[in-house]
Amino acid sequence: MAKNEKQTLPDLINHPAHYTFGKYEVIDVLMAWFPKQPLLWQVVKYIARASHKGEEIQDLKKAQFYLNREIERLESELKY
Repeated sequence: MAKNEKQTLPDLINHPAHYTFGKYEVIDVLMAWFPKQPLLWQVVKYIARASHKGEEIQDLKKAQFYLNREIERLESELKY
């Protein structure tokens, strides 16, 4: 690399690689699909990045945790 060329470092805060691996950034999909469902945001977020972050089983278990919480929330609403 030449002296005057700047090295571009990944933006680990705003655009981490495990969220920007495909055509769409995960946050854009979440905002479009689940604008008012924060638990489902977490489910999709963890599934989307599971194989890109290095902790696949851990991320899938986190997705399962949030999905279970959303199911419990919906079931409790049905019981009145």
